[in-house]
Amino acid sequence: MSLVGPRPDVPRYVALWPAALRERVLAVRPGITDPASLEFRDEASLLAQAADPEREYLDVILPRKLARAADYADHASLWTDIAVIGRSVGVLFSR
Repeated sequence: MSLVGPRPDVPRYVALWPAALRERVLAVRPGITDPASLEFRDEASLLAQAADPEREYLDVILPRKLARAADYADHASLWTDIAVIGRSVGVLFSR
């Protein structure tokens, strides 16, 4: 595991990922923080508001998280990692 990289997901959800995206995202070491975890840091409250939390996760949240993870995998660099770390620290201190 690294400091920055796509957060690991539950295997039953990973099995639903399209094969091409699965290969791209899983080729990168998972991390403690990533752009998707910053965007969805209030995921629990989003799901709590949904009539069907499982469907909300599968239809709305998971595709967006996967898109962020694939974008990270395609563009990861020292500078993107520094930016994610900076945003993560900012989120921690803003709470």
